Amino acid sequence: MDAVRVDITSIEEKRVSVVKRADPDRLREIFEKYASVEKNGDKFMTPEDFVRRFLGLFQDSNYNRESVQLISSVLDTSKDGLISFMEFQAFEGLLCQPDALYQAAFQLFDTTGSGFVTHEEFEYVIKQTTLHQKIPFNFNSEFMRLHFGEKRKRTNNYSEFSQVLHDFHEEHAIQAFRKYDKSKSGSISALDFNYIMINVKSHLLTEDVKQNLVGVAGGLGGHLVTFPYFMAFNSLLNNMELVKRIYLNFTRGSSTQEVTKEEFLLSSQQISQLTPLEVDILFQLAGFVCQQTGRINFADLEKIAPLRYAKVLSSRIADMKAVESPADRGIAIQILESLYRFFLGSIAGAAGATVVYPIDLVKTRMQNQRSGSYIGELMYRNSFDCAKKVIRHEGIFGLYRGLMPQLVGVCPEKAIKLTVNDFVRDKFTSEKLGIPLWGEIMAGGCAGASQVMFTNPLEIVKIRLQVAGELAALGKKVRAFDVIKDLGVTGLYKGSRACFLRDIPFSAIYFPAYAHAKLATADEHGHNGPLSLLGSACLAGVPAAYLVTPADVIKTRLQVQARQGQTSYSGVYDAFRKILREEGPSAFFKGGPARVFRSAPQFGFTLLTYEILQRLFYVDFGGRPPQGSQVTVPIHPTEQRSDNPDHIGGYKLATAMFAGIESKFGLFLPKFRSNETLNHT
Repeated sequence: MDAVRVDITSIEEKRVSVVKRADPDRLREIFEKYASVEKNGDKFMTPEDFVRRFLGLFQDSNYNRESVQLISSVLDTSKDGLISFMEFQAFEGLLCQPDALYQAAFQLFDTTGSGFVTHEEFEYVIKQTTLHQKIPFNFNSEFMRLHFGEKRKRTNNYSEFSQVLHDFHEEHAIQAFRKYDKSKSGSISALDFNYIMINVKSHLLTEDVKQNLVGVAGGLGGHLVTFPYFMAFNSLLNNMELVKRIYLNFTRGSSTQEVTKEEFLLSSQQISQLTPLEVDILFQLAGFVCQQTGRINFADLEKIAPLRYAKVLSSRIADMKAVESPADRGIAIQILESLYRFFLGSIAGAAGATVVYPIDLVKTRMQNQRSGSYIGELMYRNSFDCAKKVIRHEGIFGLYRGLMPQLVGVCPEKAIKLTVNDFVRDKFTSEKLGIPLWGEIMAGGCAGASQVMFTNPLEIVKIRLQVAGELAALGKKVRAFDVIKDLGVTGLYKGSRACFLRDIPFSAIYFPAYAHAKLATADEHGHNGPLSLLGSACLAGVPAAYLVTPADVIKTRLQVQARQGQTSYSGVYDAFRKILREEGPSAFFKGGPARVFRSAPQFGFTLLTYEILQRLFYVDFGGRPPQGSQVTVPIHPTEQRSDNPDHIGGYKLATAMFAGIESKFGLFLPKFRSNETLNHT
């Protein structure tokens, strides 16, 4: 059973997944499909039926039968060598429990089904593991006396056994150290250290750490590993999730900021009992596994952290590397990266605009509704009244009048905005210090300015089509081509100054607010899930959209053709002066709530789509991935699901749960028969 590890693309809000119990009739149907033994009219599964055929483990013909028997004994509570449907169904219920991993391990050791684990049972199971075969455990040790009594007659219930299992590996490691400390000097060689760690602690080691154990062992001088160093090394491996929290606490959620040893040590003393020696080993490991810079970031910790299971929203549809390393990131690759972002930004922009377009139409009509110079009753009392009248007089599709020019424009508009913001942020971001606030504001401002060349012409066409429905009673039909023909090239950029006044402040407020909202809503591992992304993007859109409403009102008035009897405007200042005089200060915030209700969700869905697309169609250009997207989040093994259609209910978690017994507790069972067994058979 190899431990399962998958790349994360997203994370759910809750840590514990809830599994719905299987329908009993369907569960029985599946049970009978795999059951090969019939006794007294009832069907039973053999250990091979359950482990090899149903779970799909130990598929090699030279499989270890004792290991298969042990695994199946977890279900076989009657200990008769067969699994009944009641036992099969009961185990399905156990898998749905939050402590299923410990309960299954307890049932593995409770070989007689008594509800307690005896010394003999504990010794029997441990002796079956590959760990004991390589480094035998001393069952006459003080550890066993304390847990099972002087005469080994004391038994352990489930709660007590969970602690025994937790402490066992520490004791085994200490026994191994004593065994190889032949001179009784309190130290062992680097090679012995490597052998012990590979065999006793392999479930806590990544491949990167395994390859550097000997080098790390000699990193503090000489090639001898002292007992304090040995214990600190093991303690560090056990507490890597705490190490990540210490890092994220210091960086306030940033996964890219580099931290010095002194900074990390200061943070560790505030929230944990991590010792200075453990911190020394951490940075020493980072130097061997990653790069010797004297600093670490979250990616370094991920390479050191022990293997864990990871949550999955969906697998990457595409996963490509454009460069072998960041050093290969040339101008051509950076241009390619910008084109990649532009393409994804276009799709994201179209998705966001379509979702909120009806709100945008209502906003435009409310902003164009004038009082003072125009004699007559107001057409719309409020935004809701406007929406109702549009649907009544123009139909449901009236809410989407002008959508096509909007989509044609919003694709390059949002794409250029997202691309420029990412590009400028990259340039202002330091590997050591991250990006300063002024750099975030500058990046947002540049993004806002860059979009005006796309926004202005298409907004004029869109706005004139949106208000054209109000003239339907006159029998005049307005088309996009007619608007472009009437305006000409220069007319398409009418109101561009107001666009600059609106879009630059909007983006300068929005993108920094979004980045900080992501940090604030990330989980303890620095990861942002879909709800976090959507909430952050919507939240950032509220102040950004409302505060620039005055510029948006002026832009709308300049771009919409004045009708007979309405005030006309010659420019930004003229519009500001006349609106203030004729309608008062409140007129500058007309349609403000509608603008917030439109812009906040539009950018919410746009940014959510943009970041999810980057995760699904991941291309490594050697640059920085989106903040909060590349963290592998450790979770309980029971949250990894099987894709076998016959694994329903709790059994969706069965394979990962048995793998978790190995990866969490280090209880590796031999997969193949030994030579002695083969010769005997």
